[in-house]
Amino acid sequence: MNGRSWKALMVGSVLLNVFLLGAIAGGAWRWFAARGATETQVLSQAQTPPAPRVALRFATSGLTPERQQQFLDALRAARREGRDDARAAREDRREVLDLLAAPQLDRAALDAALAHTREADSALRAKVESGVADYAATLTPDERLKFADGLKRSGQWRLPASRKAARAASTASEAGAAN
Repeated sequence: MNGRSWKALMVGSVLLNVFLLGAIAGGAWRWFAARGATETQVLSQAQTPPAPRVALRFATSGLTPERQQQFLDALRAARREGRDDARAAREDRREVLDLLAAPQLDRAALDAALAHTREADSALRAKVESGVADYAATLTPDERLKFADGLKRSGQWRLPASRKAARAASTASEAGAAN
């Protein structure tokens, strides 16, 4: 090997080492930054209350895990039965959007598309509500009471925050009057 090839080899080695050191330093920086972000998130989550779980599937949170699974199965079955209605509602919503975006508004077609969307949504909702009612029929009175309380917090039957506050205030005043 002559002197020139040694120089090229040394320059290549230096460049490779600089690249590797940069990669290691960058990886370490990302690791420490991600670790610090996670610790910050954990601290902030400990200071803030958890977000309310308002989906219908959380209505059974006060019941046993077996009952919760039965409810999830009933919901899945009802939604599976209503899959065609959900698809029809989505397609009708797209049609509504297309009609609204058209240069000339066809009010009759828009009203018809909205009516079809409402019908499909109502059919899907009826199937889900029927599944909820079928599930409720299998519960004991105590479980049904817990389920009703869960529905007040979750799903389409949940009470708005203002009504919850009013109901809590009236319950507290009734309890105070009883004492």
